[in-house]
Amino acid sequence: MVRVTGVIAIVPAHAGSKSISRNNIRPLCGIPLLAYSIEAGLTAQQVDRVVVSTDDEEIAEVARGWGAEVPFLRPAAIAGDGTPDLPVFQHAVRWFEANEHSVPDILVRLRPTSPLRPPDCVDAAIELLRSDQSIDSVRGVVEASQDPHKMWRLRADGTMMPLLDGEATGAFNRSRDQLPQTFWPTGHIEAVRTAIIRERGSMSGDRIRALVVDAAYASDIDTEADWQRTEWLLEHIDRPVVRPARGRFPDDPRLVVFDFDGVMTDNRVWVGEHGDEWVACNRSDGLGLDTLRRLGLDLFVLSTETNPVVASRCRKLGLPFEQGVRNKGDRFRSLMRERGLAPGAVIYVGNDINDADCMAIAGCSVAVADAHAGVRRVADIMLSLPGGHGAVRELCDLLAAHLSSRRRLLNL
Repeated sequence: MVRVTGVIAIVPAHAGSKSISRNNIRPLCGIPLLAYSIEAGLTAQQVDRVVVSTDDEEIAEVARGWGAEVPFLRPAAIAGDGTPDLPVFQHAVRWFEANEHSVPDILVRLRPTSPLRPPDCVDAAIELLRSDQSIDSVRGVVEASQDPHKMWRLRADGTMMPLLDGEATGAFNRSRDQLPQTFWPTGHIEAVRTAIIRERGSMSGDRIRALVVDAAYASDIDTEADWQRTEWLLEHIDRPVVRPARGRFPDDPRLVVFDFDGVMTDNRVWVGEHGDEWVACNRSDGLGLDTLRRLGLDLFVLSTETNPVVASRCRKLGLPFEQGVRNKGDRFRSLMRERGLAPGAVIYVGNDINDADCMAIAGCSVAVADAHAGVRRVADIMLSLPGGHGAVRELCDLLAAHLSSRRRLLNL
């Protein structure tokens, strides 16, 4: 008897890419490419397991290091550059059935070559599939940047004919808003009922529901130029994106030090006619900070800013602070000495280049999503939210979950 239950995300990662050698484990902004897809599965609330299907021991080792399972190696016969997805997923399903006597209800495909994903992407696709039993699969799409109704084919004599015969007559002479909207399927997310693969031999079935993804996330790495463009997008995207953490929180952190501007604010300032300044903060930070205090952590704000708004906000949140600090690195070192703390017990949260010294000293450095590119490159952990828009609360929630999990393990 084979049980059918749960959701498994599969990251297909074979070794023999011809366009970019060893692309799946090549560092993209300092992190192996496949780690972005693994993280998307691990952070999804509705995914039970993340499995990497590969034919390569090195890829398997890297995948395990980033939190994925690799319970089998894929046979060489279905690991070529031109291998379609269906036999890869059929092999995985047969392995689960033979070795675990169960198969998932839903399989999720996370292609490594589309690493930029919004944080809710995977859960949204699964929820769409679960909410409508009449559909066979869900596929991520973005609005097409080039309209196929305006594209051409060439006849043997060199004259042109429309690519799409009979559709949108005279499209090449019409504005885009007069034409049907078209979408390009991306590799961000595909969710399919396992029964479609087992019983119909299909990766999508007949009824495919679209999950429309913001085109700002569109990336499909096939060439070196695609790689460079994706790295640029990762460094400049102004939307939350799933990012694997370069490092992990300390097992026993004692102190969290925050920068103020750009971390607790969104780095903007409103200036009145008399020179008074106003900044925007996030109300949800307060509850998160209270949670960390209840877990026994000390908190501190270290800021170069001299404006009284720093003191006002810190007092409101009950945070010890120092502002107008000219050399943050030196003061950070002395702060640790005063408290008798080693760097490994301290977390520093920053956003700009004047935080880089503190981040290099701290045992764990954290950057908000819209941090300066130089800071993002050296941070141990990247948050998915920008400063002033929930980044502090995100850190508090992640750290609280880490500490709670750690303490449960110690009490077992």
